[in-house]
Amino acid sequence: MDNKSTILALAALAQPTRLDVFRMLVKREPDGLAAGEIAKALAVPQNTMSAHLAVLSRAGLVTARRISRSIVYRADLSRFQSVMSF
Repeated sequence: MDNKSTILALAALAQPTRLDVFRMLVKREPDGLAAGEIAKALAVPQNTMSAHLAVLSRAGLVTARRISRSIVYRADLSRFQSVMSF
């Protein structure tokens, strides 16, 4: 870890919706959740949720994989632990 990547991760979590998303994904480990399910659970429009998930992904806090027509997101707990340890 370095200063830049740590700041990026902490900044990603410094927004209420993104923090809610990350906490939800942590609770749903190891299965994760589809983007649409996350948006519905938090009552956030899907395009807005996509933007939030992209920020979390760029920060390395979530991973994504395509399953059929859905993209399932998971919290990257080892990355989060590295950020907190830094």
